[in-house]
Amino acid sequence: MKTLKFKLYQHKRNRYLKQDINIAANIYNHCIALHKRYYRMWKKHLNCAKLQSHIAKLRKRKSHWQRIGSQAVQDICQRIEKAYQLFFKHHKKGVKPPGFKKAKKYKSFTLKQAGYKFLLTRQ
Repeated sequence: MKTLKFKLYQHKRNRYLKQDINIAANIYNHCIALHKRYYRMWKKHLNCAKLQSHIAKLRKRKSHWQRIGSQAVQDICQRIEKAYQLFFKHHKKGVKPPGFKKAKKYKSFTLKQAGYKFLLTRQ
């Protein structure tokens, strides 16, 4: 697996990438809200597979969520699941469950094998 890390400066050509990051933050916050709502209603932890299938159904109706690849959305759900498992394991040590993040503070999302390409043009 190849990992690339870039520092992007403010420029109008970055707006699509920033929109994608904001959409990923929106999906993340929606998943956290679903976890909290599910626990309030049923007093149980929301299964990662159920969450992924629910988000897949929502992506069909919310057209702007389709800009993010399906594997990237699955990775968001898996990150939340991992954070909850750490919380359950270490909650006596003061570890808090994952919470909401402002879109401004949401820095990245993982693109797996979705075929994403950076198109570099030379002028």
